[in-house]
Amino acid sequence: MKKILSLLLVAALSVSALAGCSNGSSVSSAATASEPVSSTAELQTIKIGASPTPHADILKKANELLKDKGYQLDIQEFNDYVQPNLALENKELDANYFQHITYLNDFNKEKGTHLVSAGDIHYEPFGIYAGKTKSLDALADGATIAVPNDTTNEARALLLLQDQGLIKLKDGAGITATKNDITENKKNLKIQEIEAAQTARSLPDVDLAVINGNYAIAGGLKVADALAAEADTSLAATAYVNVIAVRDGDQNNPGIKALVEVLRSDDIKKYIEDTYAGAVVPAK
Repeated sequence: MKKILSLLLVAALSVSALAGCSNGSSVSSAATASEPVSSTAELQTIKIGASPTPHADILKKANELLKDKGYQLDIQEFNDYVQPNLALENKELDANYFQHITYLNDFNKEKGTHLVSAGDIHYEPFGIYAGKTKSLDALADGATIAVPNDTTNEARALLLLQDQGLIKLKDGAGITATKNDITENKKNLKIQEIEAAQTARSLPDVDLAVINGNYAIAGGLKVADALAAEADTSLAATAYVNVIAVRDGDQNNPGIKALVEVLRSDDIKKYIEDTYAGAVVPAK
């Protein structure tokens, strides 16, 4: 009888021990390494700043693929070109995605920041869009053309106007050109410098506007509707390629490398091509 009682006691203790293990928070030892990670708590978070369109939209699509690599994005949207760089410099962000490389380099020189590109992602062709005047040929003497007022984007706009024969810039002005570098203006065009984010909204009040790709999209414009646009084979395609920016030294961070890899993947390239119809072009 004692022997039977002893056996029953051992069995009861075994059941109790098993029940205690099942209530724990650790992963069961029966799990295999091949099982996919399903809990978002196990994903490392990358906090990234972005313009709403197209950058944040592209990041949201990339986030679906990035989770397979063990990361997830916390996307912070900005509506200007200054704060996302200052936030990154101040370690409030891990990266940002809103600007082209020329603007980034110019910002570093102007603000004393230490930001670098972790990878080229896409290019947004600048376009000349109709406001009160519906074609370049119909442009009257003294017409007003809106251009972005930040240094690199204003130069880019002026170069596009020069390519269309509307103005001529002094030799060597290049990507630092301002309206003070205009040496020939046969139609006495008035170049109105305004914040880049306002260029699309300015169309009812000006004859033409030269607009950044992302702000054209946000304003409901299509590159196919532009009176003229930069070619994706032009110098601008490399000088103004949009990048993932990080603090210098973070270029080889595993999470950043994973993000860049996803953003340059065939899946994201196809998404960009299908979604933006030429207004955003994947980097080569």
